[in-house]
Amino acid sequence: RRALEQARDQLYQAQKMESVGQLTGGVAHDFNNLLTAVGGSLSLLKHMTTDQRALRLLDTAESAVTRGSRLTQQLLAFSRQHPAQPEKSNLNELIGSLASLLRHASGEKADIRLNLSPLLWFCEVDRTQLQSALLNLVVNARDAIGTRGGTVTIETRNCDIDQARAATLGDVTAGHFVMVAVSDNGSGMSSETKAKAIEPFFTTKEPGRGSGLGLSQVYGFVRQSGGQLEIDTFLGRGTTIRIFLPGLVPEGNAAGKVGSVLVTEDDADVLTIAAETLRLLGYEVHTATNATEALSILNSGTHIDVLFTDIVMPNGMNGIALAREARRLRPEIRVLLASGYSRDRMDADDDMAFISKPYQMPELARHIEAVKSR
Repeated sequence: RRALEQARDQLYQAQKMESVGQLTGGVAHDFNNLLTAVGGSLSLLKHMTTDQRALRLLDTAESAVTRGSRLTQQLLAFSRQHPAQPEKSNLNELIGSLASLLRHASGEKADIRLNLSPLLWFCEVDRTQLQSALLNLVVNARDAIGTRGGTVTIETRNCDIDQARAATLGDVTAGHFVMVAVSDNGSGMSSETKAKAIEPFFTTKEPGRGSGLGLSQVYGFVRQSGGQLEIDTFLGRGTTIRIFLPGLVPEGNAAGKVGSVLVTEDDADVLTIAAETLRLLGYEVHTATNATEALSILNSGTHIDVLFTDIVMPNGMNGIALAREARRLRPEIRVLLASGYSRDRMDADDDMAFISKPYQMPELARHIEAVKSR
């Protein structure tokens, strides 16, 4: 009975948000047309006068049009009618590139902590909208913490969502997802506030502190991306907001292998980590600690798609020489070179890809995938 009531509530909420989204989307489109006419008229007027006082007033009016335009963009994001430009993205890298901005947005009283999965799947998302969503979530977390201070944690991980979990999330199909969670130990929400949190223009902030569109904009972006948003909150203890975005899982993780990589590295720890990373990504991995071992594998007839080798190698033959010999034996083989010194690559052929040490696991995954798809 409880499950039936929960499903009914989720359906009602989804229908309500869909109706509100259609309404706000229509209003935003009409409002955009009005702003276009107003903004265009103001621009023409500025070319018809040299009166400085009039020009200052026109500048003020144009600023108001710009603010109105931002508001309509937020409304369109909520209604899922904002034109998206999705591209294959690694969320860890995107969050890393935003780290300083997120820390600035969190203010002096909130400490930002990152807990990012090192083997995160890629997503097909609009990077600008995702950045805006993360900023909105961090700002909301900062405001929930207030002046007493606290911690904002950003977490990423891969999630396989089954039918039962999909049912609890509501309006999403089972599958592979990348989760991004923003947690705080702030004031939390009451059940009444949680129920209205994603509705446009709903806010618990003081007048002038927020438009009430931040979380609704995040919700619109997530739904437009084929994902779902979940709120866990406890009054007086804090809030966690999770967004689930469809993950691009390498085919080898589900069935078979996505390719074969020969990793050649004389450092045992680096060799182990690189090999395990590639295995987790679905690659068949062969390892060698020097050029002689690598050539033995190549001469054995073992299928190899990519040779991933350190440039500085023991026993005379370096990684570049190994790569050239590998290509003589296997003209179709792809090459990725690694070194801690960029000058080491100077003798490499132009079509030999390069990754600098130290490298992060998502970076290695991206380079291997790029080399293999050439």
